[in-house]
Amino acid sequence: MRSRHQLDLHAASFDRAADVYDAARPSYPADAVSWLTEGIDGPVLDLGAGTGKLAASLVERGLDVTAVDPSPEMLRVLRDRLPAVSVSEGTAERIPVPDASFALVLVAQAWHWVDPSRAIPEVARVLRPGGRLGLVWNERDESVGWVRELGELMDAGSASFDDASDPVLAAPLGPLEKHETRWVQTLSHDGLLDLARSRSYFITKDPEGQTAVIQSLRRLLREHPDLAGRDTIELPYVTRSYRAALEQ
Repeated sequence: MRSRHQLDLHAASFDRAADVYDAARPSYPADAVSWLTEGIDGPVLDLGAGTGKLAASLVERGLDVTAVDPSPEMLRVLRDRLPAVSVSEGTAERIPVPDASFALVLVAQAWHWVDPSRAIPEVARVLRPGGRLGLVWNERDESVGWVRELGELMDAGSASFDDASDPVLAAPLGPLEKHETRWVQTLSHDGLLDLARSRSYFITKDPEGQTAVIQSLRRLLREHPDLAGRDTIELPYVTRSYRAALEQ
């Protein structure tokens, strides 16, 4: 069972790999962003914003975005990319904004790191009446054989911190709605290796363990019949999106 201490250590590890995270991690498909922001015209809080992968899409849609993340290094990258976005260090359990500030709170690729018993009341506090919480995850489509092997090699010897089950949200958030988007990320070989380097499982390994993971991935790229001889890799994803409104 994952302890709070283990979760916090892995969540904090991204501060050591902000640039590779930004280079390797995909953004979020337009279909998912449209669904998450449907009907929203007020300010949006990107909570656990990281390097701004989701925030960039929100800004492109003309939304007023505030970004909060616990990692100074991740926020450094976000500031460089999106200088017009208001940025603060903080967590889902302690959000540094006034009450009833936002029409929408979005959490991309990060809700599995939080303590829901503390985060849900904080999200409810910063939402306006009738506001909404949205959660989204990009997940590799491991129904594809080589993608499943890729995941096993990336996370070799590590206890998974990802949870493919639907999140459970308590009152005062209302019923949970779900939306899925299937899409493909095109990567070079180096890009695929950087994707592995951007994961907390890899960042927290010792140098020997990291080297072993990279060697095993190079072998997969070289020898797997679906990958051998290809200059670029088409990595399939399933993006899971959820939303729940604040009950009035």
